[in-house]
Amino acid sequence: MTKEREDTELDQRARESELSSGSGSECDIEPGEVVEEELVEGAPVRRKGIYLLPNALTTASLFSGFYAIVSAAGGVYDNAAIAIFVSMILDGLDGRVARMTNTQSKFGEEYDSLADMVAFGVAPGFVAFFWSLNGLDKIGWAVTFIYVAGAALRLARFNTQIGSVDKKYFVGLPSPAAAACVAGLVWCFHAYDPAAWLTFLTLVVVGGTGVLMVSNVLYRSFKDLDLRGRVPFAAILLVVLIFVVVALDPATVLFTGFLVYALSGPVRALFRGKVRRSSKSE
Repeated sequence: MTKEREDTELDQRARESELSSGSGSECDIEPGEVVEEELVEGAPVRRKGIYLLPNALTTASLFSGFYAIVSAAGGVYDNAAIAIFVSMILDGLDGRVARMTNTQSKFGEEYDSLADMVAFGVAPGFVAFFWSLNGLDKIGWAVTFIYVAGAALRLARFNTQIGSVDKKYFVGLPSPAAAACVAGLVWCFHAYDPAAWLTFLTLVVVGGTGVLMVSNVLYRSFKDLDLRGRVPFAAILLVVLIFVVVALDPATVLFTGFLVYALSGPVRALFRGKVRRSSKSE
């Protein structure tokens, strides 16, 4: 009986040693640690841990989105709208910082996408709902869900199309721009008394941006702009003028600017359609 027990223990130890010595051993991974596999000169290399700086900026963007939801639930709608714009700034910084410091990672990409869903999908929908759409009962939450679902689908499609579409254009309205339209609307009119026209405008903006996010309408990405090259001196004066105009009335300027950008896609698509039809008729 003792001999059989010893043989069983030896077999178990042999299996454990085989598992621990195998390729891609999981026993060497610390509990809760993030391990990514990268290709370095054609050979797979496993790296543990995450990069702090870009993921800290992503966390700050996520916090701003969460703060927007909490502020909207408490009735402080202007702070909620401002928090969404802060999320936009932080979201633009984390990717650029990661590229500048060569700290891109698969974990960072996934984390950024989840943070964007909260900051530009859930947060704007909740802010608009608590501010104006909650009085419409089922219509209000249905339109809000169209926006939230549109943001989720937009982000999922964007993640699968990386490297397969023209970098000069976005397919569908980008979720940060859609969030800016909703947040800008709330920021502009948060002090107004509830009115039918304002509720209707909220329905159009929230539902319209939700549909545009999942559409095939093309939007300029402005990624082809060369920001590192030399420019005429007048260009810096234009930048100063833009800052001055925004500072005069941030809510109105930002809402108008992003609304024009949201409408530019459909207008451009209609114009291109007319040009094609006229060329075919000739």
